[in-house]
Amino acid sequence: MKFVRFKTSSFEVHNGILKDEKIQKINGDFLGGWDYDEKSFSLSEVQLLAPLEPNSIIGIGANYVTDESELPDELPEIPVFFFKPNSSVIGPDEEIVIPEGTEQVKFESELAVVIGKEARNVSESEILDYVFGYTVGNDVTAPDFFHQDGHWTIGKSFDTFTPLGPVIETELDPFAVKVEARLNDTEKQNSPTSLMIVPIREMLSYLTKVMTLKPGDVILTGSPAGAELVGSGDVIACTIKEIGTLENTFTSARQKAQIR
Repeated sequence: MKFVRFKTSSFEVHNGILKDEKIQKINGDFLGGWDYDEKSFSLSEVQLLAPLEPNSIIGIGANYVTDESELPDELPEIPVFFFKPNSSVIGPDEEIVIPEGTEQVKFESELAVVIGKEARNVSESEILDYVFGYTVGNDVTAPDFFHQDGHWTIGKSFDTFTPLGPVIETELDPFAVKVEARLNDTEKQNSPTSLMIVPIREMLSYLTKVMTLKPGDVILTGSPAGAELVGSGDVIACTIKEIGTLENTFTSARQKAQIR
């Protein structure tokens, strides 16, 4: 199933299921109990939003190689994880705002995992039972705001820096998809998830041994080679064919972020 969040012309926000360009509205929380509503909408008459409002957002850094021959024999002892605020989330077709103080930011197309059940100390063999579904993420990054000691938080955390969407796909084999990105309609990224250094099962299981993952948590699983700096007016389309395309336009900020 393809779950969506959407806004109607009367500015009401609903959850629904997308099928053949038509959205069937549902009542309740798709992460919990829900049932079908009698109302339905055509895709053209609504605005798709980020498909969920995440509980927490956790990303992993530098998680792809360019060729299978480059995959390490051993996994990193401590993978590089980071948090992003849920205030950074936007949906399809919304603008990504480049902070004043820098002229360029970096796009990073990624497969995003949506947790469906509370997970603590879960084995690799069982961890996918705790996954609700998958969506497309764009881990936008402003390298100019990275701390000189290597801290990434500010450079990852600006409002609009985590586009998600267009749907949450619950029927997906995450090991048989490619993560793609087109910048101004020119291909920049196109890699299978088999090129992840820390694979999905190992990644999620590791996290559950550090922290309890909650329903609605989103795990960004890393970005393939090809991500690059972009500027105002550029259009990025992040695609996983089995899920859909997440397209956003970059624009410049109006006010500088600074500490007075």
